[in-house]
Amino acid sequence: MKKNLLFVIDSLAIAGAEKSLVTLLSLLDLSKFNVDLQLFAHGNKLEELIPKEINVLSPLRYTIFTQKRVKDNLIHSFSMDNYKMLLSRIKYSSKIRLKKYSNPQKARIFWQSVSGVIEKNPKTYDVAISYAQGVPTFYVAEKVKAKKKLAWVNVSYRLTEKDKEFQKKYYDLYDKIVGVSESTKEIFLETFPEYRNKLEVIFDINNPQFISDMADVGNGYEDYFDGVRVLTIGRLARQKGYDIALKACKSLKEKGINFRWYVLGKGPLEEEIRQYVATHGLTDHFILLGVKANPYPYIKKSDIYVQTSKFEGFGLAIAEARMLNVPVVTTNFDAVYNQMVQNKNGLVVNMDSESVADGIINLIHNHNLRNEITEYLKHEKKGNVEEIEKFYNLVI
Repeated sequence: MKKNLLFVIDSLAIAGAEKSLVTLLSLLDLSKFNVDLQLFAHGNKLEELIPKEINVLSPLRYTIFTQKRVKDNLIHSFSMDNYKMLLSRIKYSSKIRLKKYSNPQKARIFWQSVSGVIEKNPKTYDVAISYAQGVPTFYVAEKVKAKKKLAWVNVSYRLTEKDKEFQKKYYDLYDKIVGVSESTKEIFLETFPEYRNKLEVIFDINNPQFISDMADVGNGYEDYFDGVRVLTIGRLARQKGYDIALKACKSLKEKGINFRWYVLGKGPLEEEIRQYVATHGLTDHFILLGVKANPYPYIKKSDIYVQTSKFEGFGLAIAEARMLNVPVVTTNFDAVYNQMVQNKNGLVVNMDSESVADGIINLIHNHNLRNEITEYLKHEKKGNVEEIEKFYNLVI
């Protein structure tokens, strides 16, 4: 008899956890599982890659409600006696505007504000999986019935005492907690040492054959630039270190390097980034491409992949660049050495703009080093589809 699984994630925007989930779903033996997928936001690019056998559940009522304008919500709330949703939305919006909050704080404030109007899932599952920390974790713990519950932690972050206390009551309800790297596990245990016996490590799954095939679909860059192409992929958010990237870009320009630095992603810092680019004359050098359902042709046609993150659970885009034999320059975030070998598959540099710029220049000018790295990349182990066996061990 097939087991019934539920996966829950915020959305399928272009990001590491989301790509990892799509890869996992594509590798699942669907002769053994019926799979439901619950999203909190719909209409993002990676939804196009979900296997057709996966049942994407209808949007939550609150999700539908928040897609409407506040004016329409006012009319809807009073005509449908649905004022609780409006009050929850106003409560969250007003609190979040007061100051800048970290992602864990935003998730807590959101759930405190709106959980009362989020409906429960009516089914009972064999296994329910929150595939991201924060809201999906709270939702599966509180709104889903399942014989077993698994919580993925795919980012390395530390919590305030208030957020630790808030999250603990939800993690208490899980049978297993899964970190996507050893460093993610250890950082999580700094906050929650009591969960050591619950913790497993399953690396973000990446399938090199899929990535190689997708890299040959589509054109990638179409600007006919003949200099050095640098690429960064990641949400336009502070975690990704775009302040470091922008200053490094400015430094490269000042040093006369013939390059263009492309970025695939969108997010809350977009306007701030565009203003910096315009102010410092980087319009022809730091180029925002938005999001692409298939980023792999861009990676394949890049000369150097750069990651300026301040923290990551794993760093899936780095793994994808490695699979396409593109040399990497990355900051030394916590989980970086789960996959990087210094001076072998790329360069790990200090978390500042000059170190990043120097690393890029080193790869541009030191042809021997770059060729050695490229050769190493061609022969190093690609992907980790075998991680699917660890997943099966948890759910079967």
